[in-house]
Amino acid sequence: MSGKIFYRERQKMTDGAKQPRYIIVAIANADLKVYGKHLRMSELKAIAEGIGAEMVALPRGPKHAEDED
Repeated sequence: MSGKIFYRERQKMTDGAKQPRYIIVAIANADLKVYGKHLRMSELKAIAEGIGAEMVALPRGPKHAEDED
């Protein structure tokens, strides 16, 4: 593997909105510059495939698990 791309869902997301939902948090062991602020999953997958990187989804914290119940 060339590197890892760490991403998460962005926080201010309304249901049904046609907006990009993900944000790149960090990139490890890859020479890559990202200029977009919010990305779609298809865009993240294309970037990861293009550089041979693994995608790692960051989990939400325990505070958010309590809010969803």
